[in-house]
Parts: sequence; C-alpha cells; structure tokens
Amino acid sequence: MTSYNIAIMVRNEYGVLNRVTSMFRRRQFNITSLTVSETETEQLSRITVQYEGEERSKRQLVAQLAKLPDVISWKEFDPEDSISCELLLIKMANNEETRSQVLDAAEAFRAKIVDYTRDSIVFRIAGGSRRIDNFIDLMRDFEILEVCRTGVVSLERGPSVMRNVASV
Repeated sequence: MTSYNIAIMVRNEYGVLNRVTSMFRRRQFNITSLTVSETETEQLSRITVQYEGEERSKRQLVAQLAKLPDVISWKEFDPEDSISCELLLIKMANNEETRSQVLDAAEAFRAKIVDYTRDSIVFRIAGGSRRIDNFIDLMRDFEILEVCRTGVVSLERGPSVMRNVASV
C-alpha cells in the first residue's frame, strides 16, 4: 500500500467532515491521520488526510471528492515539494532511576518540557511523522504514562496556495 497526503478545502458546515471521510471508507482507504481546522476565513475548513491505498483507487477517490458540493478545492502533496508536521505530547513517569536518561533522550530530540511534577514529565515535540515515531519508540524503554498525537498538517512549499476564498 502507498501512503498519500491530501488537503481538502471545504465549506465550514455541519456534516461536511462525515461526508468527506465516508468517501475514504467507501473506497476502502485506511486513514492514518486526520486533521481539521478553520482556515484564514471562518467560512472554510481545511481537512488534511494522510491515508493508504492503491493508486487506481486513489484516482477514483479524488474524482469523487471533487464532485462533493462542499469541496472547494483539493491538493495532493508531494513529499519533496511540501512541508508536513505533527505535534506530540507525551507524559513520562518521573522516576529517580531513569530521570536522567529520559531527559537526555528528550534533549537529543529537542523535545520541550511543558510540565514537570514529582511524578511525571510532559514533553512536547513537533516534526515529521518518522521523527515522532522514533521518539515514541525510544521512550518505550521507559515508563510512558500517556501519549497524545495530532494528525499531520501540510503546506506546499513556495508561493502557491489553495484556491483563494475571494473566488468562492
């Protein structure tokens, strides 16, 4: 299976997310990451979807998405021409035996301490999916209390932008 990353500009209305994600389900794509937010205008939302599937099915999916009345525009991201990032909050046990190792590992990944108590340390790290995966894998050697991870957000490099709101 191939992994794809697409941003879909939609009208900011009730039920749009369900209609869009239903397209992925019907085409049997596995959504691995989903992020939704308002854009530079409150009339539009941006849905960023990272998903896995076959190339032939992907073309059909994109054609069907374009036919949805709430979809304004879409952009598939080429990893070479885009910037993608996600955010991780991870709460680690603050044990005297492993504290220095946990702090050293976090420093190596440039994770920022955002909460420190007698019993736990919360780190924040932003970056590519592989970097986040590697950090979590390293922390598995210690006691992870909680993990909270956002979906991928992506923008194309350079001056091009998705369809301007003024033309909607």
